[in-house]
Amino acid sequence: MDDRIKLYMDEHVPLAVTAALRRRGIDVVRAQDVGLHPADDDVHLAFATSAGRVVMTQDADFLRLHASGTGHAGIVYAPQQTPIRYLIQTLTILVDVVTPSEMIGHVEYL
Repeated sequence: MDDRIKLYMDEHVPLAVTAALRRRGIDVVRAQDVGLHPADDDVHLAFATSAGRVVMTQDADFLRLHASGTGHAGIVYAPQQTPIRYLIQTLTILVDVVTPSEMIGHVEYL
């Protein structure tokens, strides 16, 4: 069983972040890759959860879904305008040190 986090990028995350993570061997899919652009946030979260993927987002609406008790495989949130380099570095570290089971129902703030 793979013990590395798999990521799902919503449409707010810059493509450069996804490309850099893929070059590092991290399993990442984008909303656009799976035909979910555009879609409501609850649809994104449901897809990612069913696929066992942690949502990476810069959309605070995902925090509201978490607060409402919606189950998920994990959410990583960074505010808009977070530097791309910082996102790449912190997501790489997260994937290296946190397991998928540790992310279930958890929000990680970058």
